[in-house]
Amino acid sequence: MKNNVITAHRNFLKDDLRLQIDFQQTDQNQGIAPPPVQKPPTQGQTIITLPGRESLDSFGGTDLVKAMLNRQSHRSFKPVPLSQDELGFLLWMSQGIRSQLQPGFALRNVPSAGCRHAFESYLAVSDVEGLYPGIYRYLPLDHALVLEYAPEHLAERLTQATLNQNFIASAPVCFVWTALPYRMEWRYDLAAHRTILIDAGHMCQNLYLACEAIGAGTCAIAAYHQQLFDQLLRVDGEEEFTIYLAPVGKV
Repeated sequence: MKNNVITAHRNFLKDDLRLQIDFQQTDQNQGIAPPPVQKPPTQGQTIITLPGRESLDSFGGTDLVKAMLNRQSHRSFKPVPLSQDELGFLLWMSQGIRSQLQPGFALRNVPSAGCRHAFESYLAVSDVEGLYPGIYRYLPLDHALVLEYAPEHLAERLTQATLNQNFIASAPVCFVWTALPYRMEWRYDLAAHRTILIDAGHMCQNLYLACEAIGAGTCAIAAYHQQLFDQLLRVDGEEEFTIYLAPVGKV
């Protein structure tokens, strides 16, 4: 039985699944409109505009080869805040939108299968200049943040949701990405889920490299308590759920 389960999971990693799919029956090919590029803010939510693209020039000059050679996972961070300029830069590099091609499609700074970009970027903020501690979400079309809510005992809840990995809550901010599978399923049906995981790697690697430009570090985290994290973000766990996270701080 165990070998059958392992085989099934290994087959998920292969591209053979597309041979079983009639792509003419996907929602895209049935003429259904694509899902939106980002979840819109709800009425009454606080929106914080991040520093514009002109501020990106201040982070120029980082040598790409040096950044790649220095790239490593960090689990210890200095007790200093990040600036909104720095946070905006990291968000722009990891999920920023260069241009919107048409409704439902946008070019970003990371590749995605079929230009589908199935993620939302949340932030568990504890120490960013000018931001109240809480759960925020990035609005890439606006290059802005929306305050989702300010939970009590955020550090404790973050530690519990990450299986007592205490260093995560010590970071000034923790990037948390959720997947909205239908954004990819709309085009690829059952082949969507493998590509979502591939895309997650693209996104987090950009964050690693961008951290090098601001003297910060991060650590990709895939071990967490699914239900606790979904509850912390207030997502439904079905149409949207936590898939990856990375604490960020100065090193």
